[in-house]
Amino acid sequence: MISSTAIIYPNVILGENCTIEDFVIIGVVPTGYDGEPLETVIGDNAVIRSHTVIYAGNTIGNNFQTGNKANIRELNLIGHNVSIGTLTVVEHHTAIGSGVRIHSQSFIPEFTIIENGAWIGPNVVLTNSKYPNSPGAKESLTNVCVREGAVVGANVTILPGVVVGEKALIGAGSVVVKHVPDRAVVVGNPAKAVKSIDELPYRA
Repeated sequence: MISSTAIIYPNVILGENCTIEDFVIIGVVPTGYDGEPLETVIGDNAVIRSHTVIYAGNTIGNNFQTGNKANIRELNLIGHNVSIGTLTVVEHHTAIGSGVRIHSQSFIPEFTIIENGAWIGPNVVLTNSKYPNSPGAKESLTNVCVREGAVVGANVTILPGVVVGEKALIGAGSVVVKHVPDRAVVVGNPAKAVKSIDELPYRA
């Protein structure tokens, strides 16, 4: 079902059984782009909720969902079974694996890598510029990488260049300034490892 108020630009390919709610925009070309037409592909069974904007050049797998007013910039690669929450912003040239959940009001900057099965809590901010607004800042961006199965708690900030290890857990409100080992539990500002997830009262 595609709402009559949705705007679907040329070069958009939608899979089967997609739901596109009111005032969604899909395939808008970014300002200043004058290259070859950018094809936008969204797989089967997508649910794109109202007022979401998805720019041109994205490739998105099956069973994709957004909350209301999600904003997804151009030229991202997004896997299957991904959910992006209300008011979350995903900037351009990111790679998001399958089974990823990004909760509401998070910020995912350009060049971020989020691997399969990672979980990003609400109000998480990833960063990619060590010295924002400095000369040459845009030419020296350093991406965050969240490895497979990692969990990032609510209101976490992760600094540029940090790698969050596989199945690591970052406690709510932490500020992560250095790499997080696989399966580590880190908390605080600056975040420090306090235990392994093997010591938690559940299996991961």
